[in-house]
This record gives sequence, C-alpha cells and structure tokens, in this order.
Amino acid sequence: MLLAGGQGSRLYALTSRVAKPSVPFGGKYRIIDFPLSNCANSGIDVVGVLTQYRPLQLNSYIGSGQAYDLDSADGGVYILPPYQSAGERGSWFSGTANAIYQNIGFIEMFDPENVLILSGDHIYKMDYSDMVKAHTANDAACTIAVIQVAMRDASRFGILSAGEDGYITEFEEKPLRPKSDLASMGIYIFNWKKLKEYLIADEMNPKSSKDFGKDIIPEMLRAGEKLWPYRFSGYWRDVGTIVSLWDANMDMLSPTAINLYDPDWPIRSKSPIKPPHYAGPESKIVHSIVTEGCEIDGRVENSVLSSAVRVGRGARVMYSILMPGVTVGEGAVVEYAIIGENTKIGAQARVGSGPDGSDSWNVATCGPDIEIGEGESISPGAMIYESVGGGLHG
Repeated sequence: MLLAGGQGSRLYALTSRVAKPSVPFGGKYRIIDFPLSNCANSGIDVVGVLTQYRPLQLNSYIGSGQAYDLDSADGGVYILPPYQSAGERGSWFSGTANAIYQNIGFIEMFDPENVLILSGDHIYKMDYSDMVKAHTANDAACTIAVIQVAMRDASRFGILSAGEDGYITEFEEKPLRPKSDLASMGIYIFNWKKLKEYLIADEMNPKSSKDFGKDIIPEMLRAGEKLWPYRFSGYWRDVGTIVSLWDANMDMLSPTAINLYDPDWPIRSKSPIKPPHYAGPESKIVHSIVTEGCEIDGRVENSVLSSAVRVGRGARVMYSILMPGVTVGEGAVVEYAIIGENTKIGAQARVGSGPDGSDSWNVATCGPDIEIGEGESISPGAMIYESVGGGLHG
C-alpha cells in the first residue's frame, strides 16, 4: 500500500499543481518511480496507490503500471482515491492510518498474511523481500525500516529505541529531545490480521489523529506487541523540502551515492518519447545529467536537466535542476536554482546565485509554467509562483 496523496506543502511552488510524488526528479524520473520500482524488483505484484491531493497527473502517469512491469492479469497497480459509499459520509483521508482503514475492503480481496506500507516521496533502493524475511523470522506484529541519522536531525523523524533482545521498546514521532539516532523511514510491514484490529479500534477513537507514527505504533507498543527494527544502510532521502530535493538531485551526479545503472535493480519510469539530446558547436556540458530531447547551445555545469530542456547560446546553467520543458534564453544565467516544468527564462535574465556564506541564502525556486522576463533578476531563495516581467525583480 503506497501512500501517495501528500500535498508536499514544503515544496511550495513546485507542488502548486501536482502531488509531491509526481514531482520530476533526477532528469528521467518522478519521485514515485523509486518505491514502485522497488516493489517490482522485490517481487511484489499487487500495489495499491492511495492518492488524494491533485491526483490527475499521478493517475495518468502510473496508468496500468506497465512501465514497472506491474500490469499482470491477477495483480497490478490499483489507484485508490478517497471515496463515498451509498449511505455513508465520505471524506478525504484524515491520516496515514485512516487511508489504510478506508481501504480494508481492497486489502481483504487478496487475503494477505502481511501488508507492506510505503511512502511515495522518498528516494532509495530497497529489496522489500529481505525486510519480509526479517519480519517473519522475528515473529513480529510490525517491522519498521530504520536508518541511523545524525542526532542534530533526529527531531525531524519518528525515533525509536530497542532493548537488549533487539525489539523496539520506545517510539516517538518527531521528539523535541530525541533519545536515539534510529529514525523510522516510514516503511512498515504489518501482520494484516493484527493491523486490521488496531485500525478499526483507532478509527473509533475520537482523540486519535489517525496516524501510524502518532497512534497505531505507540498503541501496539502499549499492548505489548512485538515490533522489530529493520536496519537499512543504503542511500535514502526524504525529499520533502526545497533544500533536500536540491541535495538529492545533486547526489544523482555521484555514482557512489545511488547507482542508477545497476541492471539487476533498474529504476523504471514512464519516459516521454523524445529525440536524442543535442549539444551545439558552442555548447559545453560538464558533470551533468542531460536527458532526451534537450537542446544545449550554452554551458551546463553540475546540473540535472530533464527532457526537452533548451539552453540558449551564451546561457549558463550551474548547480541547478531544470524540470521538463524548461527554456533558458540566450545569455541568461541560472545558478543554484530549481526550475519547474515548462518555465521560460528570458534572454539575459538571472535566476539565483551561488552561496554567499550567510544563513539566509537558499535555492531559488520557480514553479511550473512561469515566464521570467528578459533581463529580470530572481534573488537567491526567492519562491516564484507567477510570471515576472515589466521591470519587477524576484
């Protein structure tokens, strides 16, 4: 069960029109490609995708799951939006646990022993079958994938502690004073019969926030259930903020961070049909990802360019992420920026600049379908939701 309905409010302009799992990533992908590819590569052939916020593009992108080899006759990908039955008062999913509760009927159709619950907005490669083996071997009611984080960052995550026998003894969602550096990755395996009982009880509790981290898991601990931590040591990034999204895209330029070229664990995507990328006689591409359909006549350095991006003559793109269909006009400069889909940057314009050492510096961000006028300047850290022209500055 893949939770993909998040609004992604901390991505601001980039999610003004699409859900966070739909955001382009790494030149060739969208964020949701990673958990869906992990499912396919792990031998999981029934995936329910729970959508909510602006689901149209996500639904269209996933389709039947063919791009992920998940379109089998007796399994496949199922899009599961909130719904209203006759005589019932329907509502949006009010929390992660409520989202699963509303789909108990779907899960029961397949009579599973265990249910794997995933988030649709993380970048990582994981073999879930290994986690299932650990879950079974330890006779756990719930197994939580965990990763070690720096103590200074621990308050951003659900933090757990384990006893001498290895089982989880404490779990606290985003604690002010973390007791451990073991952070939940938001990846859970539950014994389905037990989870169903807790979901029904939680739904009847008017004080519950209907959340796994805040309600279901703490209640299971109080009841004495066996909860096991599955320790993961590979690459994993939660791309829920502008800076974390920029950092993770920059990581794609390093093959030691996450290997996208492993034939045994491909990250699949629904790629557009575009011609090969073209680099003109005056172009220069240095340490960058340049995807199909791009036309480069300027300089691209340490950047990630999605499909059909155009960089004009004399333009410079440095340490930036350009999403599909972006146009950078002649002589324009884009530096330390994230540019949304189909945005047009006018000739001689400037978007962002390099770090100046101050605490207030940040990545400049433009939403989709923006037009930045000729000669305009967008400051570092600016967040652009609407077109900029007529002498205005970001």
